[in-house]
Amino acid sequence: MGHLDHATFGSLTPVLSFVMVSAGAALGLRRAVRGLGSTGRARRDRPLTAASAIATGIWTVHFVAMLGFAVSGTAIRYDVPLTVLSLLVAVIVVCTGVSAFGCGRDRTRALLVGGPTTGLGVATGAPSTSPATA
Repeated sequence: MGHLDHATFGSLTPVLSFVMVSAGAALGLRRAVRGLGSTGRARRDRPLTAASAIATGIWTVHFVAMLGFAVSGTAIRYDVPLTVLSLLVAVIVVCTGVSAFGCGRDRTRALLVGGPTTGLGVATGAPSTSPATA
C-alpha cells in the first residue's frame, strides 16, 4: 500500500479552499438576505442563486482539498459523471434548505428545517474519487 500524503501542494490547497468557501458563503448569504426583502419573481429566484453560490463554494472546498492528496504508487482518478452529480445534489439540497428558510413565515421553524437541510446538502455534496493502481 502506498504512502498517503495529505499536503501534496503544501498550504496552497487549504488556503485556496478557504478563499473559495468564503467567497461562496458571502455571495450566497448576500443573495439570500436580499431575497427576504424581495417580492414576486426575485423572491423565488434568489434562493436558487444563493444556494448555487453556497453549494458551489462548499463543493469546491471538497474538490480542491481532494486535489491536495496523493498516494504514492497510486493514481487518483475522478469519476466525472459522479463528480458532476455530487455538485447537482449539493445545489438542489442546499436550495431546498435556503428556500425553507427564506419562504417560511415562522422564523424558528424555518431555521430548524432550513439549517439541517442545508447541512445535509453540504454532507451529500462531496465529490467522488476512485484510486487506480498506477
